[in-house]
Parts: sequence; C-alpha cells; structure tokens
Amino acid sequence: MNDDNNTPAQPDAWRQLRSLTSARIALGHAGTSLPTAAQLDFQFAHAQARDAVHLPFDHAALSEQLKGRGREVLTVHSSAPDRNVYLQRPDLGRRLSEESAARLREYAQGHGEGFDLAVVVADGLSSLAVQRHSPAMLERIDELAAAEGWSLAPVTLVEQGRVAVADEVGQLLKARMVVILIGERPGLSSPDSLGLYFTYGPRVGLNDAARNCISNVRLEGMSYAMAAHKLLYLMREAWRRQLSGVNLKDEAQVPVLEAGETERPGNFLIGP
Repeated sequence: MNDDNNTPAQPDAWRQLRSLTSARIALGHAGTSLPTAAQLDFQFAHAQARDAVHLPFDHAALSEQLKGRGREVLTVHSSAPDRNVYLQRPDLGRRLSEESAARLREYAQGHGEGFDLAVVVADGLSSLAVQRHSPAMLERIDELAAAEGWSLAPVTLVEQGRVAVADEVGQLLKARMVVILIGERPGLSSPDSLGLYFTYGPRVGLNDAARNCISNVRLEGMSYAMAAHKLLYLMREAWRRQLSGVNLKDEAQVPVLEAGETERPGNFLIGP
C-alpha cells in the first residue's frame, strides 16, 4: 500500500524539481489546500519581506565602516521626512531635502571641477540588502575606479532615498558618472536583493531610460564579482561614448572555463 494515501498532505509528483529553484513549486496539497508546512513557510517569507521594507537604515554603522578604510562619507536625507511618508510619496524619495542639497552644493564648491565618479547608497525598499551587501560592493567599486584612474567623490549615504535621488547627488557634486546601490523591492524568496543603477551625466529630471540597472545582487543571485564585472564594462563604455541607459547595452563578455579546465580558488566570477 502506498503510504502517501494514508496521509492528509499529498506530495507533488514534481517535487524533485524543488532542488533546482527557490520558486514555490511542487508544494504538495492537503485536499484543495496547501500543506501546513508550505503555508507556514509562505507566511514566514512574507514577514521577512515586510521587515526588510521597514527595517531602519543603519547609516551610522556603514559610515563608520567606510571611514575605517579611509573613505570620506556624506550622510544626507531625501525630501521624505520619515518611512511612512516615503512609502506613500515615492516622488519625495527622488529628491534631496533642501538642507541636504545645500550641504552637497557647499561641499562641491570647495572641490574644483568635480569628480569622475560619485557613489551613492540608499536604503530603498530593503535596507537589509544595503546593510548585507553594500560594503563588499563598495570595496569592489573603489578598486575598479582606482584601476581606471577615476577620481571618486565621497560616498553619499541617503536616508529614505529612491533611485533618481542619485541624479541630484551626482549633479550637485559635479560628477561625470554616478552609481547608486539601493535595496530592491523584496520578493518572497529574496528580501535582501541589492540593485545597482548607473548614469552618465547625472542631472535632475532624467528618467529610467537614462540609466543602466544591474539587479539581484546577493549571495543567492548575482555575485559581487559578476556585478562589478558588468558595472566596469558599463562605466568604460559610458566614459568612451558619453552616454548611458537604453543606448548602452550590457555586452560584457563573461569569461568561461576551457574544456577540461577546473575552477580555481579565487575565480573572480565567484568571489567570496
């Protein structure tokens, strides 16, 4: 006798496929409903996603970490005064507060003609992603800029920021290019996904067509090293062609192993 027929929860015939994906497939059933374990797992994932949205951005800890390795940091705030307003008014998250804009303008006045690259970090819709992944990505971006000989603006940390706020930061700091590291909207299997948005010639008023996006940067998604590899290609091409966005395609060549070659420790596509 098949023991499955004696249990309330019936396994799915495709359950072996679950080892290949984090998607919610082959969950089985109990009558017309999900098994209790699958239902509880869904509720837990939903709670993680909600928590990621509301978790406060610990900018002070990130600032101290960056200063510890010699990076100058500027901490500013968007026009959204708090999290509730930020979630209800996306437009306010796209612009700096008047006080913050004045601070960046004053800083830029004392630094000549500006910078080649400005790096912005904003909480977005998952400060969890920013806190987990931005330090490693910032270190790699600094290494790329140093190798290319590009001058770097201070890392600008933006509280209650959205993607477009980077355009204003870049414009005020007189940066030729800007990249923002921001927490992406959490999914039910990815509450900590980091997004990178790159713009050449940043200025207030640009739309998404002017930006290039590298998304799903996290341990279970795109590795830090791969994200850095793609970003370097975009920045080099943008520098050469003086544009970004829909007219700049990601055509970065991904190195592959030759036949018979085995992966070596420290492969730059795998990274730590």
